[in-house]
Amino acid sequence: MKLVALSDVAEMLGGVSRTRATEITNRSSFPAPVALVASGRMRIWDRDEVAEWIRTHRPTQQED
Repeated sequence: MKLVALSDVAEMLGGVSRTRATEITNRSSFPAPVALVASGRMRIWDRDEVAEWIRTHRPTQQED
């Protein structure tokens, strides 16, 4: 399993800001984080789940 943090998610979404990535990751449809680090302040996601969400919900912002 490959893991990604918020900055990675922002990049996967086409280089959106961290603020915008936070808004997107807070949506109920976004995959749940697989881990919390740094006293629960940093969320970590499964990269494959994020990529699938992007393919489904934001197909114009997929990675190359």
